[in-house]
Amino acid sequence: MLCAFDSFTDRDDVRVAILTGFGKMFSAGADMKERPTGEDAGEYWAFNRLVREMFNAVHECAKLVIAAVNGPALGAGLALAAQCDILLASDNAVFGMPEIDVGLAGGATMLQQLFGHSRARRMFFTGWRVPAEELYRTGVIECCVPLEQLMPEAMKIAAEIASKSPTGMRAAKHSMNTTMHMPPRDAYRFEQGVTVMLSKTEDAREARQAFLEKRKPVFKGR
Repeated sequence: MLCAFDSFTDRDDVRVAILTGFGKMFSAGADMKERPTGEDAGEYWAFNRLVREMFNAVHECAKLVIAAVNGPALGAGLALAAQCDILLASDNAVFGMPEIDVGLAGGATMLQQLFGHSRARRMFFTGWRVPAEELYRTGVIECCVPLEQLMPEAMKIAAEIASKSPTGMRAAKHSMNTTMHMPPRDAYRFEQGVTVMLSKTEDAREARQAFLEKRKPVFKGR
């Protein structure tokens, strides 16, 4: 996964990535049988570093990533979905962070990315698995559809994103990722700088010309 998402950043033939699972399971999280025991010095820290970088590879990918959650997204599976830019789900999906049920306490950061104060804590402290329908109702995910409709819906959104300027989209994701950690005043100043930079690109000039000529723009990623 690390190599795949790192490669997407450099590939001009990739505009959008869709992350999904096989069958009716998105990800059940870490396999308890394969977790390190901590008996060997450093093994748990090495395992944690690998897990962090797996999440970071998705979050830091320069191309937008759509999560098509096709079933349960639990523990690390929920954390993985939280790193994606847009979340869609099938109606058989549930989201949960059940670490507390096995004596652990990981995933608070990812829960707080997706949920408000009370909901994040309820899920973290109880291991509650929330149905996709509830998350759609509360605006956490963009759709909750039958499983057979999930990928067509993801492809529809991906096609819309792919029709935009590649240069603009790369800058837009960078701006979103950067400003989420900044105070509002500094964040908006940063965004304005990005807009000034983009205004000087060929794609921006093409977009303006296409608007005046009432046609679709032809972007070249420059």
